[in-house]
Amino acid sequence: MPLSIYDASVPVYVRLLGCLKGQLDKTEAFAAARKIEPEALLDARLFPDMWPFKRQVQATTNHAFRGTARLAGLDIPKITEAAGSFADLHGRVDETIAFIKGPDRAAVEAGATREITFPMGDQQRTMTGAEYFQTFTLPNFFFHLTTAYNILRHNGVPLTKTDFTGEI
Repeated sequence: MPLSIYDASVPVYVRLLGCLKGQLDKTEAFAAARKIEPEALLDARLFPDMWPFKRQVQATTNHAFRGTARLAGLDIPKITEAAGSFADLHGRVDETIAFIKGPDRAAVEAGATREITFPMGDQQRTMTGAEYFQTFTLPNFFFHLTTAYNILRHNGVPLTKTDFTGEI
């Protein structure tokens, strides 16, 4: 039985966003225990020309909820943009998980063959939903999720591989 686009997207997003919530919890505890101002970690970067941690979290959630909405043929939801605190990021992840659990499986599956037009930089791109998912939104979801994790590890937050993947 082939893997469906629904099974490759929604449950993966939900699982890994749940792991991201755990990373946020550990990061808050780490900052409190070491008396580190939360902004130091929220604004941390791997390199000066890269986005900070809080923006990486925003981008991760963007790809989960926008990707799911586009595949399901739904309007892009309005998700909280605030990212000035760990509470803001928790709220954003919670809103994203709640949204992506909502669309009907059949609607997401139908998106695999439907043409999807989306902004990429200052251009509009059109491709099938399967192409969009496989070559744009899923790779970007993982890129930003991994970069967020790496920023935290780089700053000493004691995360493990299981904090990224969840229990197997």
